Amino acid sequence: MTETGRDYAQITYSVAERIATISLDRPHARNGYTVTMADELADALGRADHDADVRVVVLTGNGRDFCVGADLSQGDFDFDTETGPDAAWREPAGRVSRRMFASNKPVIAALNGAAVGAGITIALAADYRLAATDSRFGFVFTRRGIYPEGASAWFLPRLVGMGRALDWMISGRVFGADEALRSGLVHGVHEPEQLLSAAYDLAAELVTTTAAVSVAVTRQLLYRMSGMDSPGPLHDLDSRLVASIPHSPDAVEGVLSFLQKRPPDFHGRVPEDLPGFLPWTREDTT
Repeated sequence: MTETGRDYAQITYSVAERIATISLDRPHARNGYTVTMADELADALGRADHDADVRVVVLTGNGRDFCVGADLSQGDFDFDTETGPDAAWREPAGRVSRRMFASNKPVIAALNGAAVGAGITIALAADYRLAATDSRFGFVFTRRGIYPEGASAWFLPRLVGMGRALDWMISGRVFGADEALRSGLVHGVHEPEQLLSAAYDLAAELVTTTAAVSVAVTRQLLYRMSGMDSPGPLHDLDSRLVASIPHSPDAVEGVLSFLQKRPPDFHGRVPEDLPGFLPWTREDTT
């Protein structure tokens, strides 16, 4: 089944084979980032997250580049506030990275061409980042006299370590796919014409071999619990999760498929079959 659904102005959205594809769609502007694009991306991520038929999201950019950062074609930043710093206002890159962080579905970012500024910060919350051999990355904020956004100062050190994060963010230098791979920023590098196929191959593997509920819980355990001061709170939650296994049809299927040496056929659906005691399910992720 393929679904296109509601119209967007600056992105495209489709679903096929249980994979949602979200594409930045301003190729004429090298997918320059705007407030409209930010809000559409956040909406599309929420849409995929609430669709139980979607198992994986592939995020990419139409045209030569994934995203060259903020659209400066009007000579200024595209902000939707005129009031200056305000506690109620949320900057546009963080609207996307926070929605991605809260997602119960794994996200694979296929980063073609330039991924600079917001073009890389919005991808830091993805579970996988794949790059083309000619991709270029840059946290260029200090070279523009501005500040990091997208909560990137939280995400980046967790991916590549504080030393590398300091280097990239303080210098603002642009670097290539090889350095990104060595540093752990991306998980794989592919020829440009093979990048999207590699992303879909990975997505299909996740769809066919993993259980949706287990993936959703595991993803959030890593993000939300790994930074705690002690393992105690996580062990408490682990204990409740493990105690629920005998009542889980997916767990039964996982064991049977292993013993019978056949592919698993998991039926648990997200979000409706998530355990009701997860502490983060009370948060607003719309």
